[in-house]
Amino acid sequence: MLKEVSVITQREFEIVEIIKKNPFVSQQEIADELKITRSSVAVHITNLLKKGIIRGRGYVVDERDHVSVIGGSNMDIVGYPFNNLKRKDSNPGGVQVSMGGVGRNIAENLARLGAHTKLFTVVGEDIYGEQIIKESQSYGIDMSHVKKVLEEPTGTYLAILDHENDMDVAIASMEIFKKLNTSYLEEHRHIIQKSQAIVFDTNLEEEAFRFGVQLFKDNDLFLDTVSHTKALRAKDVIGYFHTIKPNRLEAEALSGITIVREDDLRRAATYFHDQGVKNVFITLGAEGVFYSDEQEEGIMKAQKMIPQNATGAGDAFQAALVYAALHGYGIKEQVRFSMAASILAMSAKETINKNLSVQAIEKIMNQMEEK
Repeated sequence: MLKEVSVITQREFEIVEIIKKNPFVSQQEIADELKITRSSVAVHITNLLKKGIIRGRGYVVDERDHVSVIGGSNMDIVGYPFNNLKRKDSNPGGVQVSMGGVGRNIAENLARLGAHTKLFTVVGEDIYGEQIIKESQSYGIDMSHVKKVLEEPTGTYLAILDHENDMDVAIASMEIFKKLNTSYLEEHRHIIQKSQAIVFDTNLEEEAFRFGVQLFKDNDLFLDTVSHTKALRAKDVIGYFHTIKPNRLEAEALSGITIVREDDLRRAATYFHDQGVKNVFITLGAEGVFYSDEQEEGIMKAQKMIPQNATGAGDAFQAALVYAALHGYGIKEQVRFSMAASILAMSAKETINKNLSVQAIEKIMNQMEEK
């Protein structure tokens, strides 16, 4: 018996050709290109699904099922002394080499929390670049859109910790991120626009960063400021962000308000809200986190602990903020969940705690309540 052949109409053929060029095209975009109604496109899509010409829902119906992270990925080389750190001397200690980069770390933390996460970054065509791609994929991150270049080596971050395992000094070799440019963002705009949320870190060059923020301004954008200097790249586009997480110095740079007392934190938050930011979190180190969403504000105190490694705490906090926001947590619960994630991160020698999970975070939250 011959296999039944599905016959498609000319209009269905035209739709299939459009989908082949851009699998993430929306029904409205197809309608606009063919100059027909969106409802007509929906009927044709249904028929194509029934005929088995296209399989699965994909992004044809404009479903938003992932988080996009746009930012840095590199190799971390971290040295730590066994005793008090002595400057200008050779210190007995240990050295760890692991994957890093603010964007990549946030993406891994999100993946470990169960979020479908796509990373948009750039690596060199070298052994470190291949390691970042392969290992990140093994943790559940979608690395299929990562840009690989020959001209520059994969980024490298070299850090020296002090005797309390906090960062004393570091060198960042990140010239490669000039290749994470506007054309790369434009090339992937159809995929990124389908995100539930988009996380930007400021490792992007200023032109690319501002271009990307404005390109995706209709999405819920989360900002990781990375450092005081790089935070300034966000100053003129800060109002496009749904959620920001600067530290005290970065908040001062972005708002122009000197922060000394709690009233200053409120004034800085008001400035950000007036610009258009919905949720403001200002990290205060050992003092905790100030939070504000215009309806509710306050400072949540930090839990005292001696960290095994504090370098990944901010990345875990940021990932947890995104997860908590997407799951409808109120602002205080967002802070508690994210602080517990950062505590979990600091309890491991590695930059990212391999035991990070929603259940592990909730266990720490329960311990925080008991204390």
